[in-house]
Amino acid sequence: MWLLFLLLAWAVAVVSCVRVCRTALAAGLALHRGADATADADARADDTGADAGLTLYETAYLAGGPHRLADVVLVLMAQQRRLHLAHTGWATVVDPVGQDPVERAALSAIGPEGQRRIPAVRRALTSAEAVRGLADRLVHAGLAAPAAVRTGIGTAVRHVQFAALLVLLAAGATYWAAPSGEVDWLVLAWFAFPLVLTLGTWAVARAEAHPYTAWATEAGSALLRHEHPGGPSRRPGPPPAEPTGPAEPTGLAEPTGLAGLTGLTRLALFGPTALADPGLRAALHSSGA
Repeated sequence: MWLLFLLLAWAVAVVSCVRVCRTALAAGLALHRGADATADADARADDTGADAGLTLYETAYLAGGPHRLADVVLVLMAQQRRLHLAHTGWATVVDPVGQDPVERAALSAIGPEGQRRIPAVRRALTSAEAVRGLADRLVHAGLAAPAAVRTGIGTAVRHVQFAALLVLLAAGATYWAAPSGEVDWLVLAWFAFPLVLTLGTWAVARAEAHPYTAWATEAGSALLRHEHPGGPSRRPGPPPAEPTGPAEPTGLAEPTGLAGLTGLTRLALFGPTALADPGLRAALHSSGA
């Protein structure tokens, strides 16, 4: 009986670890191809004199994914008095006219009743066609990680965790199945090898998986750092005082440099904690942002 448990532990451990390695290799190749595509695009942009700068929406997606993009468009419309974001976590439409596809997707996510909880709006907006199209463009440009890369690594790591637990259960079953006083400790020692294999792979995956689970590729992160020095790689300082003048109109041409970042750019790079308006921070955080 113990041999069956041992073979099961070894099989699960080896298969799960091989899957992590294969997924990481595929992810690395995908990100490498993305970097090559970005280099080719930069060369073409230099030849034509085109501006390859990131828009506010693209910056938000690369820094925090579709949820960050959803927060940015909601705050942008709130600052322009076209949405009201209550500190209780509700979004209410004031002006039902969107100025771009992402804003129109946000209004559609809120629904015909004109009011909806921010978490539901965020979930609906992240799966909207406009957001998926923006993500596809960034992936095609080599700036964003493909969805298969992000989900594949996470799934493979979870399988390694399950394999480690199964090895422990198999060892425990072997111990309890042995007759009283006849436990063969040498047999139990053989279970240590698949356990070390799975736990070691898990530890390495946790330490090395960030490039494959981040929203931006290395090329996308480099572009973010180039356009916003000291941006996503650093924690934001205290948010600037809330402006008393009119709200920002578009946010598509934001100043660079950490000291000169406007509220929308700080939100795109660092998330809701960087907002100066406590009401907006409460509205986003109350819904689990």
